[in-house]
Amino acid sequence: MSGANAGHPISGLSVPALIKKSFQRLSAAWLMLVFIVIFSITAPHVFPTATTFKLVLSGQTTVGMLALAVLIPISAGAFDLSIGTSLAFAAVIFSALMKAGMPFVVAVICGVAGCALVGCLNGFLVVRLHINSFIATLGVSELLSAGMLRVSSNQQITGVFPTWFQTVTQGTAFGINYDVYILLGVALTVWYVFEHTAVGRALFATGGNLEAARLAGVRTDAAIWGSLVASSIISGIAGILLISQNLLFTPDLGPSYLFPAFAAVFFGATQIKRRANVWGTLLALYALAVGVSGVQLTFFGNDYWITPLFNGVALLIAVALASREMSRRRAGRGARGILSRLNREDKVTADVLPVPEGAPGM
Repeated sequence: MSGANAGHPISGLSVPALIKKSFQRLSAAWLMLVFIVIFSITAPHVFPTATTFKLVLSGQTTVGMLALAVLIPISAGAFDLSIGTSLAFAAVIFSALMKAGMPFVVAVICGVAGCALVGCLNGFLVVRLHINSFIATLGVSELLSAGMLRVSSNQQITGVFPTWFQTVTQGTAFGINYDVYILLGVALTVWYVFEHTAVGRALFATGGNLEAARLAGVRTDAAIWGSLVASSIISGIAGILLISQNLLFTPDLGPSYLFPAFAAVFFGATQIKRRANVWGTLLALYALAVGVSGVQLTFFGNDYWITPLFNGVALLIAVALASREMSRRRAGRGARGILSRLNREDKVTADVLPVPEGAPGM
């Protein structure tokens, strides 16, 4: 039998190649598995329990919602640094209106609609005034912080929310909190739009090569503007759900969620599809959450500095890995690498960009 030293083929790949590919595309899953094994050994009576994993699942829903909000404009080549303050802005509008005696549904709609207007402002600054999205959304974030502090008078708002509202996030089905299912529903919606609609193809075409997408007929301005509006709306929904968890508004809501959301998106971009994607983002989010939870329970207790330290290191590593992958793809090796890369790019272009009417073969 020839090729005795070759690995057994599985779906066209040898076993070593398959393992290597799984490490490359699912490193967060392997990292999570390593965390589980290590912390199950070091804290056997605390970490490997159903309670711990339920807390990890439900404790990341707000960050997960904001990560999905970050993911949408990033797919179109833009950044939204206002997601944290958009969350707080929706929460303060909702809370203030409830305090003023407005009907619950009206207060919710006004909170989310306020964030939609924020997204429109972000889109106007980026698309019409041609301000870099990083700078534009950072400036809007400061404006929202000022508005939030003005409306709340820098005071907590509590005692104005119906008690049943807490059930929206804290109620359980099959032992899992409702807010986890809400996160999953939003994730499925974003995934479907990304992977199975013309809108998703337009977003990735815009983010991949703005000028090429524009020349191909993609409405790039609409894609960027719409992505910023969608990002703000999801952030606003996250703000309302955050109030549901504790029936409490505090002026410090929002900013602390910004960094972990970006860490999950950048780390997730190295997973599964090797670009920003929904399931890679959630996989990275929970891998980091398991690590933070294990470190807190095993070594340091609930020290406040563990989470930012862990997320900071993860973000640096994720960006380094993503940059390395991008450089590797761009560089190639020799004529074969160049031809192979061109073939892949042609396929991606055919998949992502619409073919103009009247093109040959149509």
